[in-house]
Amino acid sequence: MKFHVMTLFPEMVEQGLHTSILGRAMDAGIISVNTVNIRDYSEDKHRHVDDYPYGGGAGMVMAAEPIFKCYEALTGVSSPKNASSPVKRTRVVYLTPWGKVFNQEMAKDFAKEEELIFLCGHYEGVDERVLEEIVTDYVSIGDYVLSGGELPSMVMIDAIARMVPGVLTNEESGETESFMNGLLEYPQYTRPEEWHGQKVPEVLLSGHHAKIAEWRMQRSIDRTVQYRPELMDEVELDKKSSKYYRELKKQSDPE
Repeated sequence: MKFHVMTLFPEMVEQGLHTSILGRAMDAGIISVNTVNIRDYSEDKHRHVDDYPYGGGAGMVMAAEPIFKCYEALTGVSSPKNASSPVKRTRVVYLTPWGKVFNQEMAKDFAKEEELIFLCGHYEGVDERVLEEIVTDYVSIGDYVLSGGELPSMVMIDAIARMVPGVLTNEESGETESFMNGLLEYPQYTRPEEWHGQKVPEVLLSGHHAKIAEWRMQRSIDRTVQYRPELMDEVELDKKSSKYYRELKKQSDPE
């Protein structure tokens, strides 16, 4: 899978992603991250990419033309809105606080693409006209404001890349993490069996796979109810887990 990041700070993205799991996946050729400096497409002799906002106000706004030229260079498409070509259009993600909040389902959806382009804004924003021209997806990583779109793009690339076959060395680890079944992940333990007076739950030492699976599901439900109860409205549980959840709610509901 190919990720392209249109940014004013390519080194920030490169340094943040070329490590650990993603770095290994890049070395293996499973994914690639191509950072493109929008400033390289400025036609101004001083390589300006921003200007004062029409209507006044604080800060500067990123100009449409350098961003569009950058997009053209990446895709070879000069009129994405009016393109009549049967070739599938590459999705362009603009990172913005007013976008749809990113979640695991979106990560799985984006991971189906062969290529993704991320547009990282800066300053007070981006000229609306180029957004309307090239952007297909408006995405936020939370209800707060950051200095630019670089960190959100890195968060998304990390989450999406984990869904790409071959990126994780142990495929199961991607399937059992938090949110994969709508629940938070169950507690994990490793050696030694006792640490600071606390013992690993006996069921995990039993070797009884069915009981371990049941324990893990119940602990996932416990953790989700405690920390993210709103997620339970969307979770589909089997009959046994549903019974456990009903009993848990009955115990916690005030009489």
